[in-house]
Amino acid sequence: MLLLLSAEAPLNALPALLLLAVVLATAGPRLLARARWAEREPVLALGAWQCLVVAVLLCCGIALVLTAAAAWPDAHALLFSGAPNGVAAAYGFPWGRSWAVAAACLFAVGGLRTALSLGSEVRSARALRRRRARELSRQAPELPSGLARPAGIRRRPAGERLVVLENARPGAWSLPGHRSRLVVTTGALHRLGDRELAAVLAHERGHVRARHHWLLQCAEALSSGFPGVEIFRLFREQVGRLVELAADDSAARRHGRMATALALVELNTAVGPDAACPSPFAEIPGRIDRLMADPHRLPVLHRLRLTVFSLTALGAPVLLAFVPGLRAIS
Repeated sequence: MLLLLSAEAPLNALPALLLLAVVLATAGPRLLARARWAEREPVLALGAWQCLVVAVLLCCGIALVLTAAAAWPDAHALLFSGAPNGVAAAYGFPWGRSWAVAAACLFAVGGLRTALSLGSEVRSARALRRRRARELSRQAPELPSGLARPAGIRRRPAGERLVVLENARPGAWSLPGHRSRLVVTTGALHRLGDRELAAVLAHERGHVRARHHWLLQCAEALSSGFPGVEIFRLFREQVGRLVELAADDSAARRHGRMATALALVELNTAVGPDAACPSPFAEIPGRIDRLMADPHRLPVLHRLRLTVFSLTALGAPVLLAFVPGLRAIS
C-alpha cells in the first residue's frame, strides 16, 4: 500500500482498492467480533460494523466503475467527461485488456446479486409484517387512545399502536412499519409489575426507534446472498446480538437495570415469537449478567477514537479513488 502511494510511482487506484477490500474484509470482522468494548458500547459497535461493511461494498462498487472504464471506451469517456487534462491518464487504464472486461463483469454480477438479495429480503420482510398485522387484527383489537391503558403503560408515542393479545404465555414484541405496533400478551400483564412491563415496552420501542429491523434485513440479505463470506456471516451474527444489547440499554436508562433484568427473567426471552429481532434463549443469561454488572461506558476520548477509526475505514475507498486525479491536478 505504501508503494502504491509513493511519490515516485503513480497510484493505481484499482489494485489499492482491491487490497483495501481484502484487508477490511478479513482483519476487520475478526477484530470487531473479539472487541471487548462492544458489550459496553453496543451502539458504537453497530456503527463500526456498518462502516466496515459499507467500506467493503464501496471498494467493490468503485472497482466496478474503474474496471468498466478500463474495459470500454464509452464508459471511460462518460466517467471522465469534463475532467481536467491529465486526470484520465493518471489512472493508467489498460485499453482493451480481457482482464478488465472479466473483472467488470465479475463486479457487476456481485453488485446485481447484492441488489437482488436486498430487494428479496425487503419484500419478504414487508410481506411477513403485513401477514402478522392481519393476524393481530383478527386475534386482538387495538386499544383506542381514549380507552384506559393497562397498568404500567402510562404513555404511548405518537403514531404507535398498542395491541393486547389474549395469551397465557407472557410475551411482548414489536411489529415495525409505517405505524409501528407493540404487542403485549395478557400473560405478561399479569406476570410483570408496572416497572418491569414499562422496561419491556421501552426495549421494544428502542428497536423500533433505531430501525433495527432495517439493519437486520441488510445483514440477512448480505449473508444469504454471499454464503461463505466471513464478513457478512459475522455481520449477521453480531448485529443480532448487539441490537438486543442496545435495546436493553435503552430500557435500562429509562426504567433501571434491575427492572429490565427482572423483566428478562420473567419472560425468559426479551422478545416474542413474532418479533422483528428474535433472541435465542441461550443469550438471555449473559444479557441479565451484563445488566446486573452495570458496565461503565467507555471514556469519551476512547469513544471518539473508535468513531474516527470507523469513519476513516468508511472514507478510505473514496480517498483512494480520488488520489490519482487529485495528484494529477496538483
